[in-house]
Amino acid sequence: MAFDPANKIQDLQYFGEFGGVNPSVSDSSTYTFLSAKTMFDTFEGNTEGCYLYSRHSSPSNLYLGEALAALEGTETANVTASGMGAITAVILQCCDAGSHIVSGRTVYGGSYAFLKNFLPRLNIQTSFVDITSAEKVEAAITEKTRMLYCEAVSNPLLEIADIKALAAIAKKHNIPLVIDNTFSPLTIAPAQHGADVVIHSLTKFINGSSDCVGGAVCGSKEFCLSLKDVNDGAGMLLGSTMDSLRAASVLKNLRTLHIRIKKHSENALFLARQFEKDGFRVVYPGLESHPGHETMKKQMNPEYGFGGMMTLDVGSLDKANALMERMQHSNLGYLAVSLGFYKTLFSAPGTSTSSEIAPEEQKQMGLTDGLIRFSIGLDNDIERTYDMMKACMKALGI
Repeated sequence: MAFDPANKIQDLQYFGEFGGVNPSVSDSSTYTFLSAKTMFDTFEGNTEGCYLYSRHSSPSNLYLGEALAALEGTETANVTASGMGAITAVILQCCDAGSHIVSGRTVYGGSYAFLKNFLPRLNIQTSFVDITSAEKVEAAITEKTRMLYCEAVSNPLLEIADIKALAAIAKKHNIPLVIDNTFSPLTIAPAQHGADVVIHSLTKFINGSSDCVGGAVCGSKEFCLSLKDVNDGAGMLLGSTMDSLRAASVLKNLRTLHIRIKKHSENALFLARQFEKDGFRVVYPGLESHPGHETMKKQMNPEYGFGGMMTLDVGSLDKANALMERMQHSNLGYLAVSLGFYKTLFSAPGTSTSSEIAPEEQKQMGLTDGLIRFSIGLDNDIERTYDMMKACMKALGI
């Protein structure tokens, strides 16, 4: 039977301590022990099922972690206070001074800045490559490479990683393949195609209501426990801990993810097809014109579509800004960063979420000034939305 993440999540049931259909929130920072020996054993990492201190773990965080592991089909998962908290912990757990990382050339701006600007302080270097070229990826690997890192669907150019091909390269060189799957939960399950670690910004589609920040690391028990080790675990010692109340909130929203992703994908595909017919330069993995369309098809779960992210190039930054302002004024969505909200969100990534990338590098990778990144919302009448967007464009002469 094929891996169905929605069923895996649905089959998880947690009872509250008084029989509630939602698990009780563990609103404690520290936990009682009945014996000093058990406390010592827990510090040493020898006792499962005992809670020590909420920076280490809590029942609420554990419930969410188990649900996310079910989502990705991994042994377990840790939750963090942000997506960057997950990314930085994983990288620093895998890499020592003198290490080298091979990364996709288009990744989230915060990830890029950490890899390009911060890690050299620790004598960790990164090579940024075209992740869609297996030859370029393998050519960049050296004897010091300790990680292959990329996004399943890249931010913001929507390049598609061939995860099976990358996993084969990583395995050949005995390095972990770490995939950020923030843009494509349910649509792609990287661990099922060979990824060793799957990262999420829970802030985005998984939570879906733009009311909190969170992250997750999905992987093996051994790796996730190493992140929480009190002596040298990057997750533990860097302190990026998710609050229990937020974990409980994200868990509730996760239950509707399968419904939301289907609608995000349905709406995005409709708009992408319409704007492509209109002659615009549209990038969306569901279009046959997308270079990664076939790669996406062979590794996606077709039930959930091609995702809710789309880009549209309107020719210049001035036009992009004017269009976004007009769309916001017309109640079509919000001129805002982030993604996965019930309303459409749009931004010009070159001057926002990817502004950490130098202008000349943006140009090399194809990130143009007029590019608008859309996180398509859950609009009930998407034809009406299209007509309203077209009216905004017409009024501006686009």
